[in-house]
Amino acid sequence: MDVPVWVWIVTVAVILAMLAVDYLGHVRTPHAPSLRESAWWSLAYVGVAIVFGFIVWAGWGATYGGEYFAGYITEKSLSVDNLFVFVLIMTSFRVPREYQQRVLLIGITIALVLRTVFIVAGVALIENFSWVFYVFGAFLIWTAIAQARSGTEHEEEYHENALLRLTRRLLPTTDTYVGDRMLVKVDGRRFITPMLIVMIAIGSADLLFAVDSIPAIFGLTQEAFLVFTANAFSLLGLRQLYFLVDGLLDRLVYLAYGLAAILGFIGIKLVIHALHTNELAFINGGEHVEVIPEIPTAVSLTYIVVVLAITTVASLLSGRRAKVGQTFGEDAS
Repeated sequence: MDVPVWVWIVTVAVILAMLAVDYLGHVRTPHAPSLRESAWWSLAYVGVAIVFGFIVWAGWGATYGGEYFAGYITEKSLSVDNLFVFVLIMTSFRVPREYQQRVLLIGITIALVLRTVFIVAGVALIENFSWVFYVFGAFLIWTAIAQARSGTEHEEEYHENALLRLTRRLLPTTDTYVGDRMLVKVDGRRFITPMLIVMIAIGSADLLFAVDSIPAIFGLTQEAFLVFTANAFSLLGLRQLYFLVDGLLDRLVYLAYGLAAILGFIGIKLVIHALHTNELAFINGGEHVEVIPEIPTAVSLTYIVVVLAITTVASLLSGRRAKVGQTFGEDAS
């Protein structure tokens, strides 16, 4: 995929402009967004991502367009799973509702920077070591099994990671929030506030999520431009999505199974690709193994969309049946 430098510049400029709109237009005045506001802005961000996908389709062909959409949909679905942890973090740190937008936006910005570093490292590995596809594939299959085992269970408490514990140990922290400020001066001494701690928590949590999502998207496309843009557009709308589906997350009871099916599928796809590009001497004498054909992009995209649709519908129907059963139980009593 030949991407001119000016296309990279324009794309990055658009992403920065979208971030600027968020910083200057949404979080400058702290407020808790309404469901209507969250819905419209979520649609706007998804619309931008879809328009970009059609631009890729028109400019570079259906294959690359399909790879982008497959990557974007996968990253978006993984982001929804991440929101469970974000809710736990917000609840654990008792972040006031009106400041949650700012926390999420800065956390997402940190995540975007860190994922860009991961993507650059991933591209370098793939270009120099074809066997890394075996590693990515095996890791995704293992992650899929872990997701399936977790089932409908979700953590009810957030446990601080080592980075947060170290931050608290090294830097004096105030006991309460001071507006949306991250640093304050008390009696001539500088303190950090819980606002900074929770932003680090969001950013570091997404860094862990990137360990799953980056190998997953490399299983759908090895084009750095598509990997970067799919990740960026999926992250940019995450703040609005948080407020939109905050009350609906508990209803997506089968999401873990759907994500497990997708990650397992991509893991198998990566292993097949690794066999096709095999250079490891202890596998087929270092020769390529092409017994199993590679999975086309169109098949990958269709599979991901169908799995997510089945997962969502099954979750909503399950929630509806549970609600009806609860109503009949109350009536009987």
